[in-house]
Amino acid sequence: MNFKLVPDKKFAKNYAKLTAVEKKQTDAKLLLLAENPLHPSLRTKRIQGTKTLYESSVNMDIRIIWHYEQKRLILMLDIGHHDVLNQF
Repeated sequence: MNFKLVPDKKFAKNYAKLTAVEKKQTDAKLLLLAENPLHPSLRTKRIQGTKTLYESSVNMDIRIIWHYEQKRLILMLDIGHHDVLNQF
């Protein structure tokens, strides 16, 4: 793995609320995120109106919100359905 992924408390709380299928999908995408945050299947993009926050797609509905904490460290801030972006 190139990047270390660190979950924020809010991320961990909302991850726990996902279904088993959503968790399995998320775990696969987290492996990709750790290897290459810009992997095409993640559809990573900066969140509009922010300079340091990014979103990556788990599927067509679930998003991971994160930012680079250090050179090789990604802080995962939140996860949830597409409306999770409304708080940022």
